[in-house]
Amino acid sequence: MAEFPVNPTRFDPYKNFKFRVKWDGQYVAGISKISPLRRTTDVVLHREGGDPSIDRRSLGITVFDPIVLERGRTQDLAFENWANLVWRLGGVPGAEVGLADFRKDIFIELLNEAGQLVMAFKVFRCWPSEYVTLGDLSSETSAVAIERITLQNEGWERDASVVEPVEPK
Repeated sequence: MAEFPVNPTRFDPYKNFKFRVKWDGQYVAGISKISPLRRTTDVVLHREGGDPSIDRRSLGITVFDPIVLERGRTQDLAFENWANLVWRLGGVPGAEVGLADFRKDIFIELLNEAGQLVMAFKVFRCWPSEYVTLGDLSSETSAVAIERITLQNEGWERDASVVEPVEPK
């Protein structure tokens, strides 16, 4: 199979610097970095007493790594509002967590150099386990203030409805 069936003259793989994230039907502003979508399946070693002195290997539990989203700090409250559903300081005892809506499905979209959607992934039942409202500050450097959210999730899959677009000439 060709690497790019719709665009057979394309040789270069997609770049990692054009992407978007969406939740609650809205694109989230300013995200500059996303950690890898990674899953790991445990290896279960076993053998019978009469087997040769080697282990057999079979599938174990599959774990989906947390996803870290990072962006420059602005007045947009998307990260903060979601993190506050998991823990609200000063909330009524027993009501610190918004149990009804703290989990969300998110969408991560990859774009080609022309800004066309080429691939998308749906990440299921995410919730923020860590929120950094303001990263390191230093008077010694000139850098952007960073906001970061770590999302636990219960798996992801590629959205098969997103197909390779015809690229502009």
